[in-house]
Amino acid sequence: MCGIVAAIAQRDVAKILIEGLKTLEYRGYDSAGMAVLSSEGAIQHIRRVGKVAALAEAVKQQAPKGGLGIAHTRWATHGQPTEENAHPHLSEDRIAIVHNGIIENHHDVRERLKQLGYQFQSETDTEVIAHLIHHELNHETDLLGAVRRALSQLQGAYAIAVIDKTEPNTLIVAREGSPLVIGLG
Repeated sequence: MCGIVAAIAQRDVAKILIEGLKTLEYRGYDSAGMAVLSSEGAIQHIRRVGKVAALAEAVKQQAPKGGLGIAHTRWATHGQPTEENAHPHLSEDRIAIVHNGIIENHHDVRERLKQLGYQFQSETDTEVIAHLIHHELNHETDLLGAVRRALSQLQGAYAIAVIDKTEPNTLIVAREGSPLVIGLG
């Protein structure tokens, strides 16, 4: 099992994300990571193999600052448990995504995206979604439209959380056949 945590706030969210991941540790996982959008508009991306404590230590050292972020604990289904395969995945340093589930047609979509010039750093189906959303931004004016277009091309079950560095006040979540709980506070 794996888990997703996301936060948007008027304060730094890194601590919120770590605390959220700690509450999901009982589910089992092999790696953890987070992406936080800084006030300067850059995505700060940290991933570690192993326990949330290893990620928490890296976060303490790198001190990502920003009010929008996503985090994930992963149980490997596509690719080995490595930092490259850990979530979040980025596309062109603009889109960051975390994902639970299995995209059944990810091989076909990956090949199509490679033909369009996208380069893959991982073996995961999640990175396919990141690049597909980025590609769909060529046809849409905002992240929500791009996510909708991308998801309409995917087969399988998923729950996702997505951020775009050009939309600092937007967090997109979606699900199909996988659970997703949203809390406000």
